[in-house]
Amino acid sequence: MRAPIGDFDDARPAPDCLDGLTGPVADAVRAWEGDVPAGHLLYVDTDPAIADTAVFVEHHGRDLLDTSANCVVVAARRGGETSLAACVVLSSTRVDVNGVVRKHLGARKASFAPMDTAVGATGMEYGGITPIGLPGDWPLLIDAAVVDREWVLIGSGRRRGKLIVPGKALAGLPGAVVLDGLGAAPAVS
Repeated sequence: MRAPIGDFDDARPAPDCLDGLTGPVADAVRAWEGDVPAGHLLYVDTDPAIADTAVFVEHHGRDLLDTSANCVVVAARRGGETSLAACVVLSSTRVDVNGVVRKHLGARKASFAPMDTAVGATGMEYGGITPIGLPGDWPLLIDAAVVDREWVLIGSGRRRGKLIVPGKALAGLPGAVVLDGLGAAPAVS
């Protein structure tokens, strides 16, 4: 089937492509519940060599600039304790770590988690981390603009392959909190 966004001719229901997903993501798709059926989560195979956003959209369609989302892991510190959370924002924005994230998590300091920490804690590949399949006890902060998209392109847990899901499906994930302003406009240089 043709994907609803981007230039992908072979989009398939994610439940039919579990072998292309990391273990935590495949497990989450298998156990999927909610208002959006699992069959509406689509998998598209992509070349990991062009996984970075700028190259990816040049190859698969400029419309993806407005319909792609990034999932990043943040470390929040308070009173000597560090906890992890995930944030999902449109790829055209950046996560407001020191404002919205820090305040929402009640942290003294928040920063992007080191790559080894993000990969180890999620069981996913760096550059492919996705909100589907994250540890269930993590806060999952999602920018309202992501949820408002009819369809959004997100990682699949690997650099190879992407998921295309209805934006509203992300709001039903474990630990999800939808926040206005989580994705700040990129700095102008």
